[in-house]
Parts: sequence; structure tokens; C-alpha cells
Amino acid sequence: MIEELNKKDINQIMDIWLKENKRTHNYISEEYWDNHFEDVKKEILKAEIYVYKEKEEIYGFIGLSSTYIAGIFVKKEKQSMGIGRKLIQYCKSKYPELMLSVYEKNERAIAFYEIEEFKIVKEEIDKTTNEKEYVMVWKK
Repeated sequence: MIEELNKKDINQIMDIWLKENKRTHNYISEEYWDNHFEDVKKEILKAEIYVYKEKEEIYGFIGLSSTYIAGIFVKKEKQSMGIGRKLIQYCKSKYPELMLSVYEKNERAIAFYEIEEFKIVKEEIDKTTNEKEYVMVWKK
């Protein structure tokens, strides 16, 4: 089930955020993610967050700032089970256009977004990590 984030669940989603960033972005130091944890937590509380829950356990979430997808995360053991797709589809039903940035080295995520009909519209360098990333857009 997809629902808006209840602020009492912030620690659950931050745990997912930290573990999955370290796992999927192993080309960026773990220290980077640790150092940004508190800042991200503050921003998440201001963002539009939707969680995928089953029996009170959160298995994934998507965060938006207007129509920009700031992040989508699914617990490793629940990946490839349609949760990410459900979260994206939910947001597609709310907005006529969505945009996101994804690291070039995150090939699995790029393939997922392309299946979801996102198109690469720009290449740039993330100034905080010095990693190449793609800006991708989906339009209804």
C-alpha cells in the first residue's frame, strides 16, 4: 500500500536511505553518505514523501520536491518485486511530468527509469561527488 509518510516513520526510511545509498553507490565513499545523513533527514521532513508499506513495515519510498524525484529507494530484499514501479506509477498519476538525476554508474537505475519511459535530456557533473549524472524526464 502506498501512503504519505507519517513523520513517526522517519527513522525507518532514513535507514533504507543510508543502507541503499551505500550499497548501490559503492563508487562514492560511505563517509559521504554518513556526513549527509542529518541534512537529508531535515530535507525529507519538508519534502513530499510516499512510502510503500505492508503490515506497518516500510519497504520503499519516493521523495519529491514539486515534480523533481529527489530519490526512490527500495530495501534490497524487496527489489525487483514491483515496489519501485508502483511508487513511480503513483507519482505519474499525480503529475504530468517528472524529472530526476541519476549517476551514470548506476546502470540498474538507469535501465529501470528507461523502462518507465524516462528519457535522458542532459548530462552533468554532481558538484558534491564529482560523479557524472544524467537528468531524465518523463512526460505524460
